[in-house]
Amino acid sequence: MSSISDRVRSLIDQSGLSLRDFADQADLNAEQLTECLSGTSPFSSVDLAVIADEFHVSMDWLLTGAEQPLAVAARTTTGKAAEALAVARDYVARRADLDKLGYPQPWRPVSPTARSSNGYAAQGEALARSALKAVQHHGRSVPQDGLPEMIEAVFGADVAVEPLGDGFDGLAAMGQGAKLIVLSTTSNPARQRFTLAHELGHLLADDDQDIHLDRDIFDQAQKKDPSEQRANAFASAFLLPEQSLRDAVSAAKLTRETFSALCCDFRVSPETMAYRLLKLRVIDAGACDYYKRMTVREAAAVAGRADELDRRIAASEKKRLPGLLARDTRAAYEAGRATLRPYASLLGVDVDKLREQLAAEQDDGGAA
Repeated sequence: MSSISDRVRSLIDQSGLSLRDFADQADLNAEQLTECLSGTSPFSSVDLAVIADEFHVSMDWLLTGAEQPLAVAARTTTGKAAEALAVARDYVARRADLDKLGYPQPWRPVSPTARSSNGYAAQGEALARSALKAVQHHGRSVPQDGLPEMIEAVFGADVAVEPLGDGFDGLAAMGQGAKLIVLSTTSNPARQRFTLAHELGHLLADDDQDIHLDRDIFDQAQKKDPSEQRANAFASAFLLPEQSLRDAVSAAKLTRETFSALCCDFRVSPETMAYRLLKLRVIDAGACDYYKRMTVREAAAVAGRADELDRRIAASEKKRLPGLLARDTRAAYEAGRATLRPYASLLGVDVDKLREQLAAEQDDGGAA
């Protein structure tokens, strides 16, 4: 059975670097690295965290030699999904490393009793009701709050947005103690928002998968999958809470203008809104067919909120780092449990420039 030293040696061999160059690249002392490799002294958690980050492996692999399902999937999948998996693998490995340093994922699932309902769609709606209670308990609002920030604050799952291009909506990763959602940047904020709620549904339902890929959440073949039925039902009920929606509809007669305003208020597409109103029997099938033909842009124009949509599009097209992961990576550095290199690589900045920036912030009393 291989040891930590054996696995580090294999990384040195694969890198093609000399031991001294390997140590320099990882910002380690070459003599100390030699002692660790010979077994004279143990590797510290900080040393392993630096090696893992610099050479793109997980600290869990360095410690145990076990290759996680996400790593296998990332190696064997192609296309846009492969790009998403590579991003997820990196983030999950970073969380696993932080876990070893005393910073576990702050995951807060809802009560599992929500799974007792009959039928997968009913399970999704029951799960959404439990999730909405948690949101309310934290003083948050699904329609009004930024959804990524709210999900991180209430449920403790990380949310990342990456420029993955067309052809891939998102994924939920549940490996190595991490709970992570990765979304693609897009010019369709309503679809991105529904995808985010859909992936949260997978996490909260505790679907028996380490990785759940969603190339197209609206694909008809995919909708036949029971877990997809549950996740879609969850997303619809979570984004459009029944009582809130009924109250909003009862406050004004439903017209093309008020329907468009509802879509903007709840930040969903006309199609999602129409199907939810049909499900709640607020409108009939004929009205559903009429309203669902509207585009997001058309609804914004009818409601006189085109500028608001433009701002939402600009936000949905931006890359977003996992907020909790970034917070804990910086905390590990500030507590002396990790070097600055993992935080710098997560931010995608030069480590020396980041050190100067943090020093300037400290000199300014944190005001910068």
